Amino acid sequence: MSDIKVTAAALVIGDEILSGRTRDENIPEIAILCTEAGIELSEVRIVADVQGQIVNAVNDLRKEYDYVFTTGGIGPTHDDITADAIAVAFNVDLPVSEEAKALIVSKYGEMDFTPERLRMARIPVGASLIENVVSGAPGFKIENVYVMAGVPVIMRAMLEAIAPTLKGGKKMLSHAIDVGVGESTIAKGLGDIQKQYNGVKIGSYPKMGEKPVYTQVVLRSCERLLLDEAAQKVQAIVDEAHRALDIDLPPKLKKALELK
Repeated sequence: MSDIKVTAAALVIGDEILSGRTRDENIPEIAILCTEAGIELSEVRIVADVQGQIVNAVNDLRKEYDYVFTTGGIGPTHDDITADAIAVAFNVDLPVSEEAKALIVSKYGEMDFTPERLRMARIPVGASLIENVVSGAPGFKIENVYVMAGVPVIMRAMLEAIAPTLKGGKKMLSHAIDVGVGESTIAKGLGDIQKQYNGVKIGSYPKMGEKPVYTQVVLRSCERLLLDEAAQKVQAIVDEAHRALDIDLPPKLKKALELK
């Protein structure tokens, strides 16, 4: 594990996501991969199937972050324009890759290798292929941009293929504290602690209707000592809030909350 901070962005491409017809399932998968690899996923963008939008987003993100993961738009239909947009963004040609073509033919056979499937064999010059064990048609990597399918099962397979090649930095650690009061009760205390610990991210997440746990506070940091110190202070204000309201919590939850 490196002490260097490694960052990433995800770019989701597709009108179907923006219209609400399709619910995105890929962002959580990318986030999990990044967390496990010690990569900080710092930004997510969603753009339409419009070449200019894709080009601008890719060029912005690849300059800002160590890794860019795109999903969607590399299928066989006319509106799958991600490969075209990536080629424009990098100012390179987009020829049919014989290697990609062979992979697709091996999956479907020569008889079923249609012109539409040939579109999926177009790979920007200078890119390397990302294996697709599900349907054969590969994704590709060009510089720090990883271009993957939008279909969740295929995208996950591509993530698994690239995971061993990613170089992470300091891993993000987390600590969760269940709270038996509403977040407004501890809001000021959390704010004061956050000001003391710039290296710790403190989030408060209401759990509506899930009594007796009303809120969960999650602390995240790459520094174990800072995380533990901040968590102790948060736990102290949580315990005080419970005592002040004389909350009668079930024994099991009392143990979980470390109440004395």
